[in-house]
Amino acid sequence: MDRETFREQLLGVMERKTHWAWPLFTSGQVAKNRLHYHFEQEYATYVRDFPVMVGRAYVRCPIPAIRRSLAENLYEEETGGLVAGSPHPVLFLEYPRGLGMDLKRFELVQLLPAAERYRGFLDEATEHYGWDIAAAVVTIFVEGNCDERAALIPDKSRVAPPSEDHPLVKYYGLPVESLALTRAHHQVEGDHRVAAWNAILENVAPMRRGAVVRTMTEALDLWLKYRDEVAAACGLKKDAKAAGRRKAAQKPLPDRLAAVTLR
Repeated sequence: MDRETFREQLLGVMERKTHWAWPLFTSGQVAKNRLHYHFEQEYATYVRDFPVMVGRAYVRCPIPAIRRSLAENLYEEETGGLVAGSPHPVLFLEYPRGLGMDLKRFELVQLLPAAERYRGFLDEATEHYGWDIAAAVVTIFVEGNCDERAALIPDKSRVAPPSEDHPLVKYYGLPVESLALTRAHHQVEGDHRVAAWNAILENVAPMRRGAVVRTMTEALDLWLKYRDEVAAACGLKKDAKAAGRRKAAQKPLPDRLAAVTLR
């Protein structure tokens, strides 16, 4: 597989990383008393242990330049020492805290079956597969979203949307002070996404590219099933025609604002 085909196939996977419940989460149509299912499952499935997953990719990687990038990513996720000022998993909890949720629920989350399978896959891919798959799954799939193609063209003029427009603020009354993680993500995005993609596109051996694409496709399938279960737990039902109309009518959320609401 040549580099351009590899790039397009990876982008094709990421462009399918969108879910029918997206417009409902981002337009305030989920009952507030059910939002905790979303946050709990996201936290326990990957947010809480994301620094560990990055660390696994780091220790498996034989390429110094990529290890340095992963080390920087790990340091920021684990400590917030470069941008956020606090560990990212800790800042994530400011969303449910700001919404008045009981944070004790986050200490022992019971994963939904599909969430457990997705988490099991993330552990398997980062612990037992090659460095290339571990890095791609962590830095491209988990950190990325359906707008990756645009993210590969850095726009220095792009500014973060007003905090007041964030769905959690607009529809659920989240204090803007609770958006520290969203603000941090906007600060580090730009070059960070380009660096992640370049690391994979430039350093994965041609004979390994097919395996990376297949694993990313598996990640997508498991993620979609996981989000189906979360949507059901939040009381949502799929209406294909209505979902299509909502998706067409609603502008995509920019970068990390979308990721925080529905990765």
